[in-house]
Amino acid sequence: MIFKKRTKDSGLEAAVAELEQGVAERDPERTERAFGATLQALRSAPAGEGAPFGERLAALIPDFPPVGPRPMLAMMAGFCVEQGADPAACAKPILAGVHEALLDVLEFAERWRAGDPDAELPEPDGESVDEAALSRLGDDRYEALRLASAWTTLDEWQPPALAVLCRSVPVRRAAGATELPELVRAVAELKQHDLKCLAYALEVLDDEPLVVLHRASGAGFELRIGGIGDNFQLHTLLAHVLIGGGHLPGQAPDPRVVALSLDAPFDPGADLGGLHATGPFNLVAPDGSWIWNEGNPADIPVVDGRRLLVLDPPPYQRGWNVGRFFPMMTASIGLTRVLPPEEAQAWFRHVAPARAFGSAAGQSQGAASS
Repeated sequence: MIFKKRTKDSGLEAAVAELEQGVAERDPERTERAFGATLQALRSAPAGEGAPFGERLAALIPDFPPVGPRPMLAMMAGFCVEQGADPAACAKPILAGVHEALLDVLEFAERWRAGDPDAELPEPDGESVDEAALSRLGDDRYEALRLASAWTTLDEWQPPALAVLCRSVPVRRAAGATELPELVRAVAELKQHDLKCLAYALEVLDDEPLVVLHRASGAGFELRIGGIGDNFQLHTLLAHVLIGGGHLPGQAPDPRVVALSLDAPFDPGADLGGLHATGPFNLVAPDGSWIWNEGNPADIPVVDGRRLLVLDPPPYQRGWNVGRFFPMMTASIGLTRVLPPEEAQAWFRHVAPARAFGSAAGQSQGAASS
């Protein structure tokens, strides 16, 4: 949650209207005062009162200078989405701001390392980017400030981006088709900003066909998945559909675990009374390498136009916390059909022999998936 909820008369309508007027008149002092009043009003507003203001606040983002509190304005719009504002209506300016910030961060790193590709990048905080640091970014002071601001505030863009991505399939599809995923990966390579949640949200598969092969029995299944944040969640839901549905042997997950993996209200900090999930399978790619539970369904390779996953016996007992990687994203999984034996065998022709536990791939994955 971006802001904590409070309960008292907020004056939010008046504050937002004043902010809009200050921006329209290009009055910096009026805008600054109204911005502070809007932030305070949002923080004190009763639950749900911010919902009607999300689109209005998001629409102001392009008019805020990149060296100002633009990320905080995006956070305010994202908070309104959490309160019920339309994520699709708020997404474009929020994600455009993310896009610009990512480009500026990459530009910051390029200029910082000009002449010295191995130069150590500064910590992304205000103390590390001082006057001496600014001088490394070029002679144009405003541009240097813009790049430095992006470097030090990039993490602030993640919550509002997640607010819209987690609540709208069309928003995720549109964003995933842009260069945002590539830019996030490029920034991650700098190893200075933790954007794992944003990266995973941009990689979420929706209405995605998935072929699953059970090596021991030779059975094959076609499923359709959506909104699954990581492979722990996928693992639980595969067990629900295939074991719980009577198609494979084993112990099906507790219905409460399944509900929390799909769409039940989920508070990551809540006491679940020892409830936990277990792993009845080993998730394997067609080439025999392991699909990490810590990864996401986008890691599953595509073969002949379908993502293809193999289920092997688990090499040891596994368990993990119950819930969803994205608590506010609802998931779906359904069995489309059981493949006829001949069709399953045709898919198995793409699958390498099982690797013995203890191979290089197995050892590295085994340490990470326990």
